[in-house]
Amino acid sequence: MGKHYPAISADIQAFIEQQHVFFVGTAAADGRVNISPKGQDTLRVLDANRVAWLNLTGSGNETAAHLLALNRITLMWCAFEGRPTILRLYGTATTYHPRDAEWATLLPLFPALPGARQILVVDVDLVQTSCGMAVPFLDFQANRDELNNSMDKRGPEQVAQYWHTRNTRSLDGKPTGI
Repeated sequence: MGKHYPAISADIQAFIEQQHVFFVGTAAADGRVNISPKGQDTLRVLDANRVAWLNLTGSGNETAAHLLALNRITLMWCAFEGRPTILRLYGTATTYHPRDAEWATLLPLFPALPGARQILVVDVDLVQTSCGMAVPFLDFQANRDELNNSMDKRGPEQVAQYWHTRNTRSLDGKPTGI
């Protein structure tokens, strides 16, 4: 049976900080539901009801489009090591781009990563844990270097061009705000 909490406790924050991957779920009122894996050192717990993550350039930009259309989000972690646990944070999110004033305040929270595209701040209204007994044990080996290497190789101008050609619309044709 899952447990519900109104906020992120110190124990839950410690669990989040130990994980190597999390998943983001969003959907507009119509069209496709998106679930996206996130990794690297891109998530910060800001306080008991807010988290921020640095969204890196990818092949699509579904999360941003969905949040513009319907501002709701779920973040999920699974324990692949240790005690079986699944954690979900439910809430709404605000998207900040490099052009936004908040970007300069939030960006120093994260390591310098090439291709940083957006920072999303999630206002958490429900924290849920559940067992995770069916989640397999997996051994973390290392973060992949391919994304960072690709963005470094492109450089800022080509990354911006990539955003223009590949990240301005969702799979369903919705604008992403980039």
